[in-house]
Amino acid sequence: MNIFNNSSFSSVEKALDAAQLRQTVIANNIANATTPGFKKSSVKFEEHLQQALSKKGISGNRTHAKHLPIGASRLADVNPRIVLHKDTKLNNNENNVDIDTEMTELAKTQLWYNALSQNISGKFQKLKTVIGGK
Repeated sequence: MNIFNNSSFSSVEKALDAAQLRQTVIANNIANATTPGFKKSSVKFEEHLQQALSKKGISGNRTHAKHLPIGASRLADVNPRIVLHKDTKLNNNENNVDIDTEMTELAKTQLWYNALSQNISGKFQKLKTVIGGK
């Protein structure tokens, strides 16, 4: 039995990766808030994770990238995606970055990252307690 290869650890690990990527994307948006023509990006992850976790059934194991997926998508196949928002504009210089929105999203992402870190830390603390026998 591999205790680190269950869906709980994997989902938290994927969520931490997504939060880190989201922080990077938001930082890039903030850095380019006054750049003429810059279009903001965002990270989509939670919807894909929710879909993968809610699907039940059998799924095929893909051993090559060109293999067609069979059955429900697996948690291992869920990855955060960067989405470019090129159809909107907020300023006269064709830039679509709202600094207030980006700062709010950055704070939300930081809180989410901290909650996930505490979650995984708690799981490891429980394992440490079990291994120690106390």
